[in-house]
Amino acid sequence: MADTGYRMNSSQIQAFLAETRHAIATVLRADGAPQTSPIWFLYENERLYFSVGVSSAKFRQLHRDPRIALCIDAGHPDARAVSISGSAEFITEMTPEQADLEWRIMRRYHETDEATRQYVASIEAEGPNALIVVSPERIIGWDYN
Repeated sequence: MADTGYRMNSSQIQAFLAETRHAIATVLRADGAPQTSPIWFLYENERLYFSVGVSSAKFRQLHRDPRIALCIDAGHPDARAVSISGSAEFITEMTPEQADLEWRIMRRYHETDEATRQYVASIEAEGPNALIVVSPERIIGWDYN
């Protein structure tokens, strides 16, 4: 039987994911090979949200196969991490509530509203974004501190 002494409980995972961190997302290419990239995210109401350009490879891969795995790591020397796997849903038509979610994702990674607005303006030329909603099928957290 595996030792679960290092496993985080649900409240520890919630607290960990509430902190501003990068997630490493892995999706599957058409040939089955993994495609891995860092993302900014927001975790709330037992869902993980992130924004992605609709012209990106990540969007195309997820559209073809919605399975996704994410690893959120605390970074050295903090030895905590959370792994999430599940399926992605797409929101391409933004309601005010969904636009607010996208804003809050981007805002958590900038010091000020103005810096966030500048970032949003800088990426608008790349084309429209979609909001991706991951419904976790499995979440595991480890704390090796």
